[in-house]
Amino acid sequence: MDMSKQKIVHPNRDANFVTGAYSDGVIAGGFLFVSGQASVDFKTSKFVLGTIEEETQRTLDNIQAILGAAGVSLDDVVKTTVHLKDIAEFDRFNAVYATYFTGVRPARTTVQSVLAEGIRVEIDCIAKLP
Repeated sequence: MDMSKQKIVHPNRDANFVTGAYSDGVIAGGFLFVSGQASVDFKTSKFVLGTIEEETQRTLDNIQAILGAAGVSLDDVVKTTVHLKDIAEFDRFNAVYATYFTGVRPARTTVQSVLAEGIRVEIDCIAKLP
C-alpha cells in the first residue's frame, strides 16, 4: 500500500498567507482530504464576514478551488463536516449548500461550534480521486 502524501494548495493563496499548521488539502490513499475552509479571500489573506448565505457561498467556492487544484470537483465529494456558529441558521445555510451538490449528495455531519475570527461557517470534506 502506498502511504505517500501530496499537498494541495488553494490556487489563489498568497504565499505570505499563513493560516496554521495544516495543508489546504492532502491527497492520500485515493482520497483528497480538505481542511476546514471558511469565508476567506485567499488573494488578500483576509476573512470576509457576512450573512450565513454569503459565508457559505465563499466557503464552498474555496473548497471548489482546492478540489479543482487536485483535479476533482464537488461531484467527487463523499463526506463533509459542517460547523455552524449558530445552528438556528441551519435552514439558511442548507439552502445555499444544496445548490452546490447535485445527484448523489455527500454524507454530512453538521454541528454547532465556537468558531474563530467571527466566522459563521467552516466546512471540511473528503473527495474520492478518479
